[in-house]
Amino acid sequence: MKKSQNIVKETLNDLSEYFNSTDFSRAILLGIALTVPILVGIKFHVLPIGVTITVGALLASPSDVSGSIRHKITGLLFATLLAMLVSFVGGYLHLSLWFLFPILGILMFFISYISIYGFRASLISFSGLLALVLSFSNVSADMQPFERALLIGIGGLWYTALSLLRHYIFPKAPTEYYLSKTLKLTADYLHTRGELVVENKDRSALLKQLLNTQTELTTIHETLRDILISSRAGSGKSDYEGKRMLIFVQLVDMLELAMSNPVNYSKTDALFKKKPQQLADFQGLLFAMSDRLRVISNFLSNPKKLRNSAKIETYLQRVREDVFASEDVYSEDLLMLRNLYKYQKEQVKKIDKIEWLLSNPDRRQISFIKSEHAKRFLTKQNYDFEVLVENFNLRSSIFKHSLRLATMTIIGYGVGILFAVQNPYWILLTLIVIMRPAFGLTKTRSKERTIGTLIGGALAVGIVLITQNTTLYGILAITSLVIAFSMVQRNYKASATFITLSVVFIYALLSPNVFNVIQFRVTDTLIGAGLATLGNLFLWPAWEIHSLHNTLIGTVKANRIYLQEIIAFYNKKGKVSDQYKVARKKAFLEMSDLSSAFQRMTQEPKSKRKNIDKVYEIAMLNHTFLSSLASLSTYILNNPTTPASENFNAISSRIVQNLLMAEAILNNETTSEVTDKTSNFEDIFETILSKKIKFSEAEKAEKSDDFIAKLEEAHLIHEQLKWLLAMSEKMPKVLIATKF
Repeated sequence: MKKSQNIVKETLNDLSEYFNSTDFSRAILLGIALTVPILVGIKFHVLPIGVTITVGALLASPSDVSGSIRHKITGLLFATLLAMLVSFVGGYLHLSLWFLFPILGILMFFISYISIYGFRASLISFSGLLALVLSFSNVSADMQPFERALLIGIGGLWYTALSLLRHYIFPKAPTEYYLSKTLKLTADYLHTRGELVVENKDRSALLKQLLNTQTELTTIHETLRDILISSRAGSGKSDYEGKRMLIFVQLVDMLELAMSNPVNYSKTDALFKKKPQQLADFQGLLFAMSDRLRVISNFLSNPKKLRNSAKIETYLQRVREDVFASEDVYSEDLLMLRNLYKYQKEQVKKIDKIEWLLSNPDRRQISFIKSEHAKRFLTKQNYDFEVLVENFNLRSSIFKHSLRLATMTIIGYGVGILFAVQNPYWILLTLIVIMRPAFGLTKTRSKERTIGTLIGGALAVGIVLITQNTTLYGILAITSLVIAFSMVQRNYKASATFITLSVVFIYALLSPNVFNVIQFRVTDTLIGAGLATLGNLFLWPAWEIHSLHNTLIGTVKANRIYLQEIIAFYNKKGKVSDQYKVARKKAFLEMSDLSSAFQRMTQEPKSKRKNIDKVYEIAMLNHTFLSSLASLSTYILNNPTTPASENFNAISSRIVQNLLMAEAILNNETTSEVTDKTSNFEDIFETILSKKIKFSEAEKAEKSDDFIAKLEEAHLIHEQLKWLLAMSEKMPKVLIATKF
């Protein structure tokens, strides 16, 4: 009974999140943008004009993604401009087949190649590709190309105006949605951490889940940075934005704290096996913090309804009693527990700070972040012309993808003409939607697109057999389109199902023979999906293993720079610099990229997954290394520490050298002789740490807080340096053994 109630509760929460999401609101906006021009066209008997304006709105819409309003409007205007130019040129392609095929290939290549400039550029590129494909359709066939291009421009401006209007009516919606989602994902991360504490759990699966959650969190952090920092820079100071920025900072810090892994699981297993109650208390605290974050996310927009809860404090007190019950301050187990307790206590402080910021405190009590400091954390895209030139070769995955897409669209259109397909541009439409630079994503999309189309076709047949009501067809066409666009990022299979339904019902309004439409729709999708998969498999394939070493270089380098910043702070103390925080952000982003690259590799054919076990080992090695860095960083930042010792600097210098060696291997600047130059890390560690921290007899007898703090510091620094040194010694060896 309880299980079914939980399922119902989760389903309702998922539905609530879906309806409150930016995806859904954007889909509603698109529905309005597409419907109004058609209704006006019908009203004033100028339907072709209304339909063409609708096409313009559709072509602009892909660039309407979350981010700062300035970036969004810029993207929409560029997408509109590109769609106008491409539609104008596309209007003349039908004049000659000899003219059509080479121009089609050239346009496809260069429009697709624009995506070299990043995510938003790839969306503008998609608008151009879609405009080119739709220029082959019968829409506005009686118009001159320049007339069609102008109306498409009007449609793009119409959608841009609606997007601006939505922003000014609901300016807080994107911030609230992504902040709420960040809270929920952070809650998931803490909950998974709690599950990892238990020995009999499948830790391998949980660690993968943890890595996936971390990757998703890092991506959303980037979106929030763009929304919060850019909006503050553009509109000046705002209490709302300032407070949301501070909440975001707490959540970023919480991710670093959650990543912190002060000890290995073999030690915690041995300890908690002897004291199961301590395990229950630590796990209960993690679960309580996770639950609280979920509650906060649900009431983020209405914090007055957020009720106080003593659950976290109760568990924190239990953990404190567990930790301080023993008087044996020299016990390694006890020192480990105390450090664990300190990490959890810091997490609780972060949650308390979030709740305090939501309680509408007096602005004089808040230390807002200055815009000029915040700007340094934005990831800037390089739009120089040199980027196009540097990537104009077969070493670039985007170049190969553009070449592949151009070739397959020529073949696809040729197949459509050869076999007299009713709408050959549907094959091209399937190709541009499905084909991606990575084989795995293309294969997955092909499969989901095919299944979704078949399901949509079957549902359409059923509805057409039941009723021939054209009004119902119109309602279903618009509703299906809205749902389809809102599901693209969430569930591509469902999106393909509803887009098929929408297309069928639109044609049902125009053509009496609906079953032919369904038949051709399914056939064209199958042809397009098959060509997309074959293209990625045989034409200039971009297997992940070939580009993985570049991703690894970025990850290892980012970890090294982050470590060097930690070392510098530990030696100098004082205020945490922006340079330190940027280095931390970069390390998290690079780790996210490495995780995504490995996931893409797992989707490739078995014959192409070279050394996948080694690649997984390298990915987990870097993730564990970053976790250990996060642990070291968190302790040093949040606790008064003694001056950095010569031992600390000697070991950390060795770790940096090992990372530099790993980078050299990845850059092909060294050989396998490196393995002979590396020594056993145990010997190095024991040699350097032979001089242990000395305490006077008076300090030992007194057991003061200062004395215990020094013990805890010595234990944690000792453990983390040992972990980091071990992993840094292992990394070059694993890299040499892996063939890229």
